[in-house]
Amino acid sequence: MLVYLNGDYLPLDEARVSVLDRGFLFGDGVYEVIPVYSRRPFRLHEHLVRLQASLDAIRLANPHSEAEWIERIERVSTAAEWPDQGIYLQVTRGPGPRDHAFPQVIQPTVFIMPMPLATPAPALVEQGVCAITAPDDRWLHCDVKSVSLLANVLARQRSVDAGCAETILLRDGWLTEGSTSNVFIVRDGVILAPPKSNLILPGITYDVVLELARTLELPHQLRPIAADELKRADEVWLTSTPKEVLAVTRLDGVPVGDGRPGPVFRRVHAAYQDYKRRVMHGA
Repeated sequence: MLVYLNGDYLPLDEARVSVLDRGFLFGDGVYEVIPVYSRRPFRLHEHLVRLQASLDAIRLANPHSEAEWIERIERVSTAAEWPDQGIYLQVTRGPGPRDHAFPQVIQPTVFIMPMPLATPAPALVEQGVCAITAPDDRWLHCDVKSVSLLANVLARQRSVDAGCAETILLRDGWLTEGSTSNVFIVRDGVILAPPKSNLILPGITYDVVLELARTLELPHQLRPIAADELKRADEVWLTSTPKEVLAVTRLDGVPVGDGRPGPVFRRVHAAYQDYKRRVMHGA
């Protein structure tokens, strides 16, 4: 596997960073995961725009232009053995003294790595998955795609312990998102989602789903969603790069709707797959 690290392309097992890297010491960095289908990056520009927003939020200058990012991503992706990939890229503030304040001289650490992209199996799409809810005790800048993910790790582990696919987070009685995904619900045929804010990650798949809802002329609203609305929803969906669009059919042990993926989900999922096929073929 070929990876990129600070100007060099090298095998993964030869890649090394300093133990004084601020990403290691403080979680002082940001990341992106870019899906690649049939070796075609999916919404690459949008991912790089989000990367820029995360870098701006932590006051770290972007080490590369968009053209440079594209060149590096394409080289790593082309060398990988899988046609469908997740390209992981991470930028930290780089090595320096262990001091909370920023170093006066900054040499960012830039890392790009391909990973196999495993999307949901047909059985999961057909049957749906279970999820649990938990309090959202993360920091107040969840819109920054930070490498400081301990709270998300702990939330995700709660769902693993429960044998479920996701932990859906609630803050002060309101839905925010999942530990690794955005969340949509359907009530009386209307698609609902929390609006973008500092409390949720601005998901690329989230944007695609809303575009598809407009194309399909499906009623939809972005507004705060109370916990009891989530619990009484006719449909609940998870969206993310690896999950794509996935139905939750049991929440906290209780069936969602009739316990099967609902009709609105099926329309949106089919439209998403059609959109993805067109991207794969360069349409």
